Amino acid sequence: MIQIRPVSDLRNKFPEIENLVSDGNPVYLTKNGYGAMVVLSLEQYASLTDNIEAKLDEADYQASITEERLSHETVFRNARGAVYGK
Repeated sequence: MIQIRPVSDLRNKFPEIENLVSDGNPVYLTKNGYGAMVVLSLEQYASLTDNIEAKLDEADYQASITEERLSHETVFRNARGAVYGK
């Protein structure tokens, strides 16, 4: 269930927000009616970032064992190709 709350609820209704987040629901906080931040559990955040950390570690390892370097144009062209299937 998506919860959208004003930022002031983070201070005023912390236990309620904590319960929502601990149940696996992200809470979207707004300020003046616009999205300001998202509150996630540590487990949810880790599930979003662990794969990225692993890929960065892999890239660091590859860089340490080879002298080959790619330009940013090549890297981004390859990334776009992977994302968009080109």
